[in-house]
Amino acid sequence: MRSLVTGGTGFIGSHLCEFLLARGHEVVCMDNLLTGAMDNIAGFSAAPGFSFVRHDVTEYIRVEGPLEYVLHFASPASPRDYLEMPIQTLKVGALGTHKALGLAKAKGATFLLASTSEVYGDPEVHPQREEYWGNVNPIGPRGVYDEAKRFGEAMTMAYHRFHRVETRIARIFNTYGERMRLQDGRAIPAFITQALTGRPLTVYGDGSQTRSFQYISDLVEGIWRLMQSRVTEPVNIGNPQEMTLLELAKKILRLSASSSEIVFEPLPEDDPKVRQPDITRARTLLGWEPRIDVDEGLRRTLAWFRARLARA
Repeated sequence: MRSLVTGGTGFIGSHLCEFLLARGHEVVCMDNLLTGAMDNIAGFSAAPGFSFVRHDVTEYIRVEGPLEYVLHFASPASPRDYLEMPIQTLKVGALGTHKALGLAKAKGATFLLASTSEVYGDPEVHPQREEYWGNVNPIGPRGVYDEAKRFGEAMTMAYHRFHRVETRIARIFNTYGERMRLQDGRAIPAFITQALTGRPLTVYGDGSQTRSFQYISDLVEGIWRLMQSRVTEPVNIGNPQEMTLLELAKKILRLSASSSEIVFEPLPEDDPKVRQPDITRARTLLGWEPRIDVDEGLRRTLAWFRARLARA
């Protein structure tokens, strides 16, 4: 098997590349390094069957030789990133998805889109099932990411229906683990970095908004099972263990033995109030559910952040 992973030097993409290599795939890792980092692939970049191509996937994608899978993970994913790079976010969701689908069609490959729970917006249905169409503000500051992914899903289904491309859509819920950037801006890396450096943990609003966090190895296993399935409709891949962001901040303080305080800042515009996946479809069709407890996942992530901060 030979797979292309766009966004392959990113947090999730690099773990996926490593996972596929361990299962005997040849892997072409493609990235323009806008938000990814070569450090993320350093541990396996010399492995047999692995190659890295620096390329912007919004431009025509050329890959010599056969491909069995095209896994499209290229995109800014942190609110900090897509607020700073709104045009690039929209382009990779639209043009990048189009180019990646075109490559999959030409190669006769299975295409997998890394979509997101953000397609549900600030949901009025809880927990979120795949049949829910969402509540998204298309002209709000978060709309560049939400609508890019929603368009990507529409493009993916159009290629499936019109061109008969084998497609898969993973709606990924909040994921954390090793290789997240120290200044990523999302809740877990922000809280961990603040806790380990003795700075106050910044909670937005009153901290009552909820999220559901899954460890990276659980996500990658879910992606792998979806790849191998025949499921063409979107599938939620996430941990249904819901918690408030204030609870998360307190948990990280406890696990890190930090004496940092918690401070509160105004809630960003269009920030979702709740987020919890209904994973019935993943359980039923993929035989998948998360296995790593949040406390265990956070301990592993804290250890990685400690080591990374020590080198910084």
